[in-house]
Amino acid sequence: MPTVRSLPADIHRILKVRITHHRRCTEIEIRSTLESALRPAGRVRIGTALAALSSAAGLTDTDVKALRRNTNQMSAMPMGFD
Repeated sequence: MPTVRSLPADIHRILKVRITHHRRCTEIEIRSTLESALRPAGRVRIGTALAALSSAAGLTDTDVKALRRNTNQMSAMPMGFD
């Protein structure tokens, strides 16, 4: 795990306050803070968004199976610029 060097004094002070307030050790508080920043609660997950879109369009599993059956399974040929 990398070490954070030269942390600004105000950030260090804020971190110490959060550690005291939450009554957690430094490592757990930093993990929690990073997770909150990198995985915000309101983030949109691609699978959820695609499911909602297909549902709104009225697609069913039968429709998806039909699309798969009728799709050319060959890879596209690369475009040439000769």
